Amino acid sequence: MRFAAVLNQDGGTLRTIDIAAFSERIRQTLEATGHSVQVDIVAGREVAAALEKAIARRNVDVVLAGGGDGTISTAAALLMNKKKALAILPAGTMNLFARGLSIPQTLDAALKSFADGQVMAVDMATANGQPFVHQFSIGMHARMVQLREKMDFASRLGKIHASVRAAWATIKRPPALRVSLTVGKAEIVTRTTGIGISNNLFGEGHLPYADNPAGGVLGIYVSVARKRHHLAQLLLDMLRGRWRQSAHIEVHQADKVVLKIHSPTRKFSAVMDGELIRLERETTIEIHPGALNVLVPASNTQAKAA
Repeated sequence: MRFAAVLNQDGGTLRTIDIAAFSERIRQTLEATGHSVQVDIVAGREVAAALEKAIARRNVDVVLAGGGDGTISTAAALLMNKKKALAILPAGTMNLFARGLSIPQTLDAALKSFADGQVMAVDMATANGQPFVHQFSIGMHARMVQLREKMDFASRLGKIHASVRAAWATIKRPPALRVSLTVGKAEIVTRTTGIGISNNLFGEGHLPYADNPAGGVLGIYVSVARKRHHLAQLLLDMLRGRWRQSAHIEVHQADKVVLKIHSPTRKFSAVMDGELIRLERETTIEIHPGALNVLVPASNTQAKAA
């Protein structure tokens, strides 16, 4: 296969490694198994343009993207409904979309898995037409990300520590939103501390990512927790993958959901694939089955076939 690699030198763990040496390992690993590759190392502000150029090349089969959640989400959005495949180097903090694709969680192991990888089609989702690969959320998650972005950290562990501090601060002063959700023919009107809508249902017993990235449904998670200890328990349930057993969350699924905000506050934020965005009063979230081709370890496609 013919690869075009775009590495965000400012993104995720790529900031902390010798990226030139890693670029050379990319060439050696892929070329040793008969592939060809062109590697571009770019600054964060140049990632979108570099990805667009890589995708526009006629002689490219796979776009290999390396960086944080923003880099991967941008690459997936640009490749949505295109024949070219996306290969993900897991350089983010949690790499949840990559985990759902069974991609190894170290850079070199992921790279080696691509050498004999296979292409499969997985789902994407959109919020008012804007694509995402993992999750769209409001309420507590958005507040946590807002607080975390005000903190200083320079490493993956630093970001995790900042996330814990932001989570505790949010639990102490949780947001409360009046919303309505139209799920199929049903309308849910509620006051909630948070809602998450995922690209496919999260699996059980692990971090929040989809076991089946081609399941064709949105996972809809509505927090019913109010008290601090209930919110803390909900956070633990989320990290341990105990969504369905939790008494503090309602789980629904659909191929489309319409979210309306009825709270009087003028400005709202949402988090989409880890990035803060402005939240509209009304948001339509939809699943798009098979909209993204991805390169995954051969063992993953064999497991799906079985």
